[in-house]
Amino acid sequence: MQILDGKQTSEQIRQEIAAQVRKIKEQGGKTPHLAAVLVGHDGASETYVANKVRDCEEVGFESTVVRLPDTVSEQELLDRIAELNENDAIDGFIVQLPVPRHIDEHKVTLAIDPAKDVDGFCPANVGNMCLGLPTYVSATPNGIMELLSRYEIETEGKNCVVLGRSNIVGTPMAILLSRNTAPGNCTVTLLHSRSRDIAAHCRAADILIAAIGRPNYVGADMVKPGAVVIDVGITRIADDSRKSGFRLVGDVDFEAVSDKCSFITPVPGGVGPMTRASLLQNTLKACQRKS
Repeated sequence: MQILDGKQTSEQIRQEIAAQVRKIKEQGGKTPHLAAVLVGHDGASETYVANKVRDCEEVGFESTVVRLPDTVSEQELLDRIAELNENDAIDGFIVQLPVPRHIDEHKVTLAIDPAKDVDGFCPANVGNMCLGLPTYVSATPNGIMELLSRYEIETEGKNCVVLGRSNIVGTPMAILLSRNTAPGNCTVTLLHSRSRDIAAHCRAADILIAAIGRPNYVGADMVKPGAVVIDVGITRIADDSRKSGFRLVGDVDFEAVSDKCSFITPVPGGVGPMTRASLLQNTLKACQRKS
């Protein structure tokens, strides 16, 4: 079994991006600029945005955080998004999800200029991804594709099972792996809450991608010997033995499954760092498109 080390791989990507940014600056070009809109004070969102700011500093990007109270109206948020769309200094931006319940996430997504949608969530970018056209691929699926590529994992002709059909991870992941690309050319099965014989489908997978947000859902009895296992899930569970009072676990029971597979991502340190690195890649692409 080999660990797919997202922490190490994302560091390599950040070094590559930093080198490109230095070259851009030496040539008098524009420094890439990423903005994040944070509504309210969700702890996980605060941490995630803080990490993005640090990532930007590390690679030489400029960054801006737009903080809004959780009482902000939907229209006020849409107005701030419009301002970011028109701000030429900002190359790309994200609205950190989730937003408060009184705000329609779909309206928020539609309001973002596709040229600045470095999360890759808006319909225009999703459509381009489906057609294999140049676009911003959503960060988590793109990060997984990077891991598969950089570890030279064979995907052509393999049976791939994606567990979870979210618009952010599961559905785009299934599309990317089914395309005529490398990585890609898989035979893909997309499983969801209405699927039957889930365990049997998982056992047939050469590549299993778990993205359902249910801690330790995938056990050893659901994994084919020698399979590649990608764990997208991350959940806090109580743990009195830890100073923090909790620990992070994925959708896959790592201890039970790791002995059976050929490659596996850890939680934390697997897909998460790759998601952040992919956001940087998209922001650099957004800046370069303007030049």
